[in-house]
Amino acid sequence: MNSVSQRLYLVYFLAFFLFSGNIAIAKDVSSPTKEEISQLFNRWNASLQTGKPDDVAKNYAADGILIPTVSNKVRHNHAEIADYFVHFLELKPKGKIDEQNIRIFGDIAIDSGLYTFDVIKEGKPTEVKGRYTFVYKKINGKWLIIEHHSSMLPEKTPATH
Repeated sequence: MNSVSQRLYLVYFLAFFLFSGNIAIAKDVSSPTKEEISQLFNRWNASLQTGKPDDVAKNYAADGILIPTVSNKVRHNHAEIADYFVHFLELKPKGKIDEQNIRIFGDIAIDSGLYTFDVIKEGKPTEVKGRYTFVYKKINGKWLIIEHHSSMLPEKTPATH
């Protein structure tokens, strides 16, 4: 094989190697659909229905952050997140999305908007309206919550402006 043939062979080999690698990388970081991200709320809400705080905490990354609706304490890990849900689950919450806005950035997705929870407070059915932000990251093939902020809506009646 002459030096020109060797160089061409090397160029073809490197091109194939680099091209093949890019295909594999593209598969690993493919973006999810908005529907896939939307279903993550349903997964989280279904875990609330189990009544088990640890089941809810499994939706969060090990170092996930929860800034909760009915507590002044920020939660930084599964144990703290589960502790929050011990008390929140006593209200028998059932959530539904009222407005959802999903943005996707590779292996990070943000779902923010408004939701309503039907709860039992002091033995009476009550509706609690809130705003939320879930930030998800795909970790070891599973979408987990890395940041969750929730707060009650400040206005008692719907805004007219």
